[in-house]
Amino acid sequence: MFIRIYYNIPRNKKKPGAQTEAQPTEHYGLDRSPFSTANETEAIKISCYSVSFIPLNFQILEMVKARQPRKLSRTTSSWWTLLLMSLVLCSFLVVVVLALRILSNANTNTSSVLSKPNHLNSIARNTHVEAEQHHHRERWVEIISWEPRAFLYHNFLTKEECEYLVSIATPNMRKSEVVDNETGKSKDSRVRTSSGAFLVRGRDKIVRNIEKKIAEFSFIPIEHGEGLHVLHYEVGQKYDPHFDYFMDEFNTKNGGQRIATMLMYISDVEEGGETVFPNAKGNFSSVPWWNELSDCGKKGLSIKPKMGDALLFWSMKPDGTLDPLSLHGSCPVIKGNKWSCTKWMRLTEYKT
Repeated sequence: MFIRIYYNIPRNKKKPGAQTEAQPTEHYGLDRSPFSTANETEAIKISCYSVSFIPLNFQILEMVKARQPRKLSRTTSSWWTLLLMSLVLCSFLVVVVLALRILSNANTNTSSVLSKPNHLNSIARNTHVEAEQHHHRERWVEIISWEPRAFLYHNFLTKEECEYLVSIATPNMRKSEVVDNETGKSKDSRVRTSSGAFLVRGRDKIVRNIEKKIAEFSFIPIEHGEGLHVLHYEVGQKYDPHFDYFMDEFNTKNGGQRIATMLMYISDVEEGGETVFPNAKGNFSSVPWWNELSDCGKKGLSIKPKMGDALLFWSMKPDGTLDPLSLHGSCPVIKGNKWSCTKWMRLTEYKT
């Protein structure tokens, strides 16, 4: 609050005996408050000056008090801004790190999977190591083809399992036969010159363990599988390209159509004996073992036999139709002996 003081200051002092003239009066404020004596006027001046300084001091204090909350408000606002910027920066760094990790994983996966469905030079590995009799064996799945669907499981069987299958099948070996497409019965044929023996499903613990591994890998129940069929190829023996699925209705009454085959190699072959898919789509010469193949093996997509490896291929497409690209054969053995074991799997339960 401002206090207004009204006073006047005479310009000249009145001489004794002189006539008093009307003097102009200085007015302060809106109203006139004349004073008659100089002493009173000086007193009023002092009082006025004293009083006029008081509102000024109050005004300064009020301005200081009014500015203090604004300073606090500005300081608090600055702290919040700094905190918000820090959070944004941290979030940005986290996003950058995650993006780099995703790109790194994508590059790793790209180098390990097929860049094209029919590019056979790339290998997809699902690696794990198993301890077997104090030494390690690496096991992995190799994508051989998508047309037809074929996958090679390296070291699927142990050496002991392979030797066991050969030993229990040898006493019961007889000349292999083929299925007559018209009658559905087995018959002798020059297209198949190997010998073989059938093993009853679940005949012993080792056989049951092998059948369990096949079911886990193929996702086809054990009950859908036929008994194991052990085959032996000597030098010059072969099996011309054929389908594993049936063309007749007689052989599909029990278990329905054959949908997949697990072909296990239970011996090494020095030369020849490849499994060949002549109708498969792909760049056959891109396989790493191309130069090791026989002339027969170079007529299509071929897999060279190796003890313990297992080839899973599908005779039926995912839409339920038969796949003509699954046509396959066994090339003649040129040097050594070839032992293999086949498991055919059906659409429904196969009763033995």
